[in-house]
This record gives sequence, structure tokens and C-alpha cells, in this order.
Amino acid sequence: MDPQRSMTRRGFLGTAMAAAGGLMGMEQSRGEGAAAEPSEQRGLPRWRGFNLTNFFQAMSSGEEGRGEVREDDLRWIRDWGFDLVRLPMDYWMWVDSDWRAARKLAVEDVTKVKESVLERVDRAVELCRQYGLHLSLNFHRAPGYCINDPEREPFVLWSDVRAEEAFAWHWELFARRYRAVPREALSFNLVNEAPRAREGYMSRADYARVMTRATEAIRKHRGDRIVIVDGLNVGTEVVKEMIPAGVAQSVHAYWPAGISHYRAGWVDRSSSFPMPAWPLKNADGSIQADRRRLEERFAPWGELARTGIGVHCGECGCFNRTPCDVFLAWFTDVMEVLHGHGIGYALWNFRGSFGVLDSGRRDIEYEDWHGHRLDRRLLELLRRH
Repeated sequence: MDPQRSMTRRGFLGTAMAAAGGLMGMEQSRGEGAAAEPSEQRGLPRWRGFNLTNFFQAMSSGEEGRGEVREDDLRWIRDWGFDLVRLPMDYWMWVDSDWRAARKLAVEDVTKVKESVLERVDRAVELCRQYGLHLSLNFHRAPGYCINDPEREPFVLWSDVRAEEAFAWHWELFARRYRAVPREALSFNLVNEAPRAREGYMSRADYARVMTRATEAIRKHRGDRIVIVDGLNVGTEVVKEMIPAGVAQSVHAYWPAGISHYRAGWVDRSSSFPMPAWPLKNADGSIQADRRRLEERFAPWGELARTGIGVHCGECGCFNRTPCDVFLAWFTDVMEVLHGHGIGYALWNFRGSFGVLDSGRRDIEYEDWHGHRLDRRLLELLRRH
């Protein structure tokens, strides 16, 4: 039996709390604009930064499918006082097969690797180390699952042993490749936005089994590697089943979607969300979402952090169609609640429709920033927290 699985919860928490002191020691001093460090979070440094989408969509013909991190982005992130880059990746990018022509991936091709693409990931790892930024590698599309178009996968991660084996295989590939990279510089966030547990698709036990197997594959090569699992139900539910595995957990901060994804076509598909305000009200005038309800939603994550288990907010932010004043009022509350629990964050994204650069918002004044359009108000809000 794996000794981690046989460990009692009390014994694990004691170990996690002892390890937390070492984790906190890795946190680097931040630049001007950094926030004071709350005391509640003991399991992880309170990393603050951004998602970079350069490896995000293999089928994209634009930058999201190019796999080339911009050095200027990393320099600006560092110089503005942040210390984290989260890199959501599509594993199809490094699969060496004819999927680009066929528009589908065969099971037998899933472990065929194109070295030239992995070398681009190598460069991202080295550049982040050069700029003193912690890099969190994440599978946005993993073998057998993606929050977007999961039916494109040739198998289902939660119920097909071939997918489970491929998932662990790909993570072991990265674990072996980066075994010499210290934990202070690199963590692995196993899969983006796990689904809701439901009968006939995935149980909570299925999720824990798959994540534990990948964690064990990673730690064969470096036992102290920081592993992060997303909460269930698209990053909103604490995964108590993963506590014995000695991993950190990630919450995503997109609630309520009526604010964060107003007119975002992949969520507000029929453009039916009403014009948002904060607090957000129902049609009858009753409160749907406000600061108190935000605090209630994040309370379980704060409690998890206080036990010594690392908690990070891997994604947060707001699509560019929400009125800016509404967005900033809501997002200020989100940031204050997370900060109060000592939970760090990664904004989705750095450049683009949720970002601080080139967001395309129509109701703000931009500042020119080396040929880009900078949302200074959003940047300063982030720097305060």
C-alpha cells in the first residue's frame, strides 16, 4: 500500500504544516506595489500573477497555438511586482501525429511526442527562472478531458484506463524532464477546471484516483515537487478526498458568471444574461450575489488554507463586456476576500479580453505601454492585493 494513502488525516496535517514553513521560505520579496502578507495561508507562498495563453489552444492559428512565451511579458510581470506565471497548455500541441489534417486524435498516437514543441516549454521554464517568476504548468486540455469540447478527446479520463495511463504518462514526462528544476521555481497544476461529479460520468473517487496516480508518477522523479489539483465543479469545490495525497488545491474565482462572463460567448451563449450590477440582483429585486455571499463561497477554501494545505486561485477575472465600474467593484471584493485568507491568484489573462493589456474594453481610458493598451486601474487594483 502507498504510505501516503495509509496516513491518517491528523498525521498528514502535521506533516503538511511542518512542510509549510519550508514553502513559505521560498517566497521572494516583491517589488513596489506588493501587498502585505496575511497570516492565514501556510501551505503555499501567496503567489500573484497571470495566466499566459501561448500554449492554450493547439488548433488556434494565432498566438494561443504558437507556443512562444514573450520575454517582454515576463519582464513587465516581474517589474510590476508579481511573481507567478500560470501556463495552461493543450497537450495536443506536442503530440506528433496527423491530427492537424484529420482534426482528430487517435488513441494510439497520444504518447507520440514532438520534441520541438517540448523545447518551447523548456524555454518558458528557463525564462521564468531568469526573471524570478514561479511557473505553474497546467494541462488545460489533458488526455481524456478538457472543460471546453471534451468530446474531441479519443477517450474519457475518468472511466477509460488508457486515458488515465496517458494522463500519468504525460505528467511523468514533464516530471522527468524538469527533475533538476527546484520546487521554488516550478509547480504542476494537473488539470484545469475539473467537472462536477455526476453519476455515469465521474465520481469524486474517480477524480481522486486519477489525480493521485499522476501525483505519484511525478514524485517518483522529484519527491518535493509542488502538485496542485483544481477543485471540483470547475474549481469551486474543495476536494477533501485529495487531502491525504499531500497536494495543494486551486479555486477559481468567476462567481457570479453573470458578472465575470457577461456576453462571453462560451458561457452567455444566447446573450441572455441581464446587464450586471454589483451587488447582483434577481429580476424580483432580491440579492443573487454580494460581498457576504462571496465570503461564504470562499470560506471553505480559507478553512483549508488554515489547516496548512496550500490553496491558490489559479484563475480569476472578468470578460471585457461587463461595464468597467461594475467589474472593478465586484473584483475588489473578490481580491479582498482572497487576500484575507492569504490566497494568491493568477488573473486570466495577461494580454487579451480579461487582461491588463489589450483587453478591448470600450469604457475605459488606456495608457500606452510600449505599443500596447494598458488598463492602469486594473493593474493597480491587482498590485494592491
